[in-house]
Amino acid sequence: MTQDSDEIDVMVADESHEKYVDTILQTIEDAAKVRGTGIAKRTHEYVAQKMKEGKVIIALKGDEFAGFTYIESWGNKQYVATSGLIVPEKFRHLGIAKRVKHAAFQLARLRWPKAKLFSLTSGSAVMKMNTELGYMPVTFGDLTDDEAFWKGCQGCINHDVLERTGRRYCICTAMLFDPADPRCLMHEELFEVLHKRTEQIRTEMYEKAKEQYAKK
Repeated sequence: MTQDSDEIDVMVADESHEKYVDTILQTIEDAAKVRGTGIAKRTHEYVAQKMKEGKVIIALKGDEFAGFTYIESWGNKQYVATSGLIVPEKFRHLGIAKRVKHAAFQLARLRWPKAKLFSLTSGSAVMKMNTELGYMPVTFGDLTDDEAFWKGCQGCINHDVLERTGRRYCICTAMLFDPADPRCLMHEELFEVLHKRTEQIRTEMYEKAKEQYAKK
C-alpha cells in the first residue's frame, strides 16, 4: 500500500507519547543490525524523560509511529546534539526523516539560539540532511568535551575505536552547525527559503489531488 506523507504529522512529543518508546527503541536497534553499524544504547526511561522535557520530535500517521529524533544540550548548554533519527521501513522514501530532522533543528535553534549544534553519524542520508541545514564536517576535538555525552557512546559496538584513538576518530563523522559562522547561517537561510517553497508546492499538489478525487 502506498503511504501518503501528507497524512503524517510531525510534532514535539510530550508525556502522552511514552507508549511509543519501546517501539522507537526496537526500530532503532533493528535498523542498526541491518546496517551493521553501532548505536548509542538508550533506555525506556531516558527517552520518556526527554519527551517530558519537550526535547523529542515524533512523527505519527494517526496512532502509528512514523519517525523520531531528540535533542539534548551539553557542556553548560554551549552545545546541542540531535540524536537517534529513525523512520520505520514502511514510511521511508517519503521525506519524513528530513521533516523530523528539520523540526529538531528548529526546536534546538529556538531553545538554545547561541549553542553549537552537532551530529555524530555514519549514515550518508543524515550527512546530506546536515549539510543542507548548514552543518560543516569537523574533527572530534571541535565537539563538546562533556563527559556525560561521550559516556553515551559506550553502548556502541565501535566504542573501542573511539577509545583507541583517544577520542580523536571513530566510524562516525562529526558535523557542526556554529551560529557564529556566517557560512552556516547562509546555509540555514537558504534551506528555510527552499523548505517553505517545497512545502507550498506539496500543499498545492495535495489540495489539487483532493479536488480531482472529489470530482470522481
